[in-house]
Amino acid sequence: MNVAIQSRSPETTAAFGGVMDAIGGIATAVLAIIGLAGWRPELLAGVATIVFGAALLIQGGTLLSEYSQVFTPAGALQTASDAAGGDGLAAMFPVGIAGIVLGILALLGIASYSLTSVSVIAFGAALMLSAQSVRRLYRMQADARRTSVGSYATRELLAGEMAAGSAGIQFVAGLAALVLGILAVVMAATLRSELLTLVGLLIVGLTNIISGSALSGLVLSFMRPESRTASTVTR
Repeated sequence: MNVAIQSRSPETTAAFGGVMDAIGGIATAVLAIIGLAGWRPELLAGVATIVFGAALLIQGGTLLSEYSQVFTPAGALQTASDAAGGDGLAAMFPVGIAGIVLGILALLGIASYSLTSVSVIAFGAALMLSAQSVRRLYRMQADARRTSVGSYATRELLAGEMAAGSAGIQFVAGLAALVLGILAVVMAATLRSELLTLVGLLIVGLTNIISGSALSGLVLSFMRPESRTASTVTR
């Protein structure tokens, strides 16, 4: 009897991580929009902070996983620690964890406005520091493919354009969120602080949709044919 076993390759897992990152961005943006519409903004700001913190962890883990699979043109393995230290990728993990913790504390009613505003500042800084992560990953994958294959596919060139575009958008959005978060802290415990925080969460959420989509497209464009096949076991 032949039994087909579907195996999930590292590339497929990474692409799935990019999709989950984009979904987290969508959820954050939707919660922020509902809060801006006036329905329990304080509660939704806390929930959106938790959701985006989790999305940031997923994005960081996905990028780290991809970096660990890439070989430099010289043939030496580019370690995850080198990649993380090279473009601020390491900032995603502590910021993501901090966002989840601060969001939970905000839901418990502990200085809700201040904690969510501080989270927006941290999210903006993390996005700015890691803005070049996807673009750098593309360059590493492209160099590795050029060494082994010697040419680029059309989809890989398109992925490069997506990576370059998402890097610029992520940096500008991170800067905007950082400024909004600082203004929200200055205007703590006021209606304007609440609105600024929600707008900041909306911006970072929309940015994650773009970066998550770019990451998924990048991973899928470089996915090797053999990594997409299923293995068959004969009993």
